[in-house]
Amino acid sequence: MEILLKNVKKKDFPVLKSLAKSLGFEIVQEVEKPYNPEFVKEILEAEQSLKDGKGKKIKLEDLWK
Repeated sequence: MEILLKNVKKKDFPVLKSLAKSLGFEIVQEVEKPYNPEFVKEILEAEQSLKDGKGKKIKLEDLWK
């Protein structure tokens, strides 16, 4: 059986960890990976170019032409 705990506060984690260890549970801690910095930069630049009026509007019916 697996139990997944989400949104555990940092102050509560040591207590849960010691409890799990005393009961003989295996602890696997996953760290969320941040977005690729190049991807984030690309998205932010695209948003800025839209704000600067460099975007192009396409009608929905013309989208697949």
